[in-house]
Amino acid sequence: MPSARGSRSGPAPKLGFVRRFGRTQRALHWVHAAAFFVLLATGVVLWLPALSVWVGRRSLVKEIHVWTAVAWAAAIALIIVSGDRKGLRADWREIERIDRDDRRWLLGRRAPQGRFNAGQKLNAIVTTAFALLFAASGVLLWLAVRDSRFRWDGPIVVHDALTLMSLALVLGHLYLALVHPTTRHALRGMTLGDVREDWARKHHPKWIEENERQTGV
Repeated sequence: MPSARGSRSGPAPKLGFVRRFGRTQRALHWVHAAAFFVLLATGVVLWLPALSVWVGRRSLVKEIHVWTAVAWAAAIALIIVSGDRKGLRADWREIERIDRDDRRWLLGRRAPQGRFNAGQKLNAIVTTAFALLFAASGVLLWLAVRDSRFRWDGPIVVHDALTLMSLALVLGHLYLALVHPTTRHALRGMTLGDVREDWARKHHPKWIEENERQTGV
């Protein structure tokens, strides 16, 4: 049975399934997702005056927002330091590699895909960039409350724009993960770690072929 490159942690997949994500990748995903929704909810309350008045206790909401961001950063760092760094590096190398088939896929043409299709690669790159920009602008906003030298419009404009773009991105992500019939099976990979081999062979044939070459199957 082939196993996914970069997904080395965890038990062997069941018969008819192939390992797609290990514990480290799944922990990163779910920590980021949980923090994102808490930050989004509290951020919207802080952003919209009417909602802020309705919810009340704005200072508490702000504290939750700030400390969730701190916990998110600490948890991400801990997972990376203590987890499968070799697998994460392999994942990122694959995500960064946009080949001819990926470019064809992005143009709407049929093209075989690897473990990450071109859309998933772009999503990972954009999500990472957004996370770094959120963190940087958030730190500047936090400093601005304490030091007038940091009070300028740039960080809040960036933070607000990122919120709107991230909301659009996550809605599309949720649709593909929960609703779309050909892609929602991928959610199993991020919850249990494995996916059906027949599904992977159909939607990610280059990944399966590479696994078979590596294992001699």
